[in-house]
Amino acid sequence: MNSKRSIWGIVLTFLVAAALALSACAQATSTPAPASSGQGTVRVALLMTGSIADGGWNQLAFDGLQELGKESGFEIAYAENISQAKIPEVTRGYADDGYNLIIGHGFEFGSALIEIAPNYPNQWFFATTFLPQPDVPSNVQYVDAAYFDAAYSAGALAALMSKSHIVGFVGGGDNPTQQGMMKAFQVGAQQTVADTQGLGVVTGDYNDAAKGREAAATMIGNGADVIWHAADITGLGAIEGAVANKTLVLGCYSDQTNLASDYMGSSLVMDLGPMVIKLAHEVRDGTFSGGTEWKPSVKEMWHWQAGSSDHNSQIIPDETWQNFMKVWEDLAAKKIQYSIQ
Repeated sequence: MNSKRSIWGIVLTFLVAAALALSACAQATSTPAPASSGQGTVRVALLMTGSIADGGWNQLAFDGLQELGKESGFEIAYAENISQAKIPEVTRGYADDGYNLIIGHGFEFGSALIEIAPNYPNQWFFATTFLPQPDVPSNVQYVDAAYFDAAYSAGALAALMSKSHIVGFVGGGDNPTQQGMMKAFQVGAQQTVADTQGLGVVTGDYNDAAKGREAAATMIGNGADVIWHAADITGLGAIEGAVANKTLVLGCYSDQTNLASDYMGSSLVMDLGPMVIKLAHEVRDGTFSGGTEWKPSVKEMWHWQAGSSDHNSQIIPDETWQNFMKVWEDLAAKKIQYSIQ
């Protein structure tokens, strides 16, 4: 009888050990547990390769982070001007510190997070760039932020504004997104107004105003009478170059009307602040969708703004704006077909 009890004791011990081992294995390979409000504060870090004072791409995301920090239940942190070589080190540092959501703000974070995220299976990561490959870690999300539709719309509006039928684009970093935006701008101009020529310069730098001024001046010298940029601080230089040459301009990322009120028809504002808040709320609520690419429409991610209005009617006549709105609505509804290959 004692021997039977001993045997059953051994069996029971074995079964308990096996169950614990299986549980540990399941925990090691599972997707991250959501940092819900019931689990305490959600910690969010925003990592940027540029300055929070760039008047656009980084500043808008930072503003959203600051708004998030005013809400109860969130702790925020940020790092700016991170060099590409330092991205893995800085990202791992915040992950090691236990941040629930780490947002890598820019194209440069796309591939890095594929390598880093699997080492932190209970935390979430987001990169503001396209899905870099079909299979990505289950705790990383990417975004197709309708960059090309936005650029197409800017090209269309510039073409409708232009009298010379020549318009120009100033880009920042030399990456696939900026190259694609330049092509989409050119196609948008050409498809909207026949015989319009779209010029473009991708300067290779987001943080060099002098390059932006030079690029704008060069295109204006070649006949462009409307300039649009997507280049942060370099773009601020492009606006200066347009104003210096008394040329119409369109802003980007933030409402830049106050930088060139006599020449700026409107600005294509990217809703990056609301994006940061949305992502943090999803982590809090357990609805963050890792391993995927979020695909908002152009109207979900962008809007046109000129101060308290959507355009400056002294620069863009209301009739021209109404014609442009047809293009904008058709883009959002995916009724316009175009190629940037």
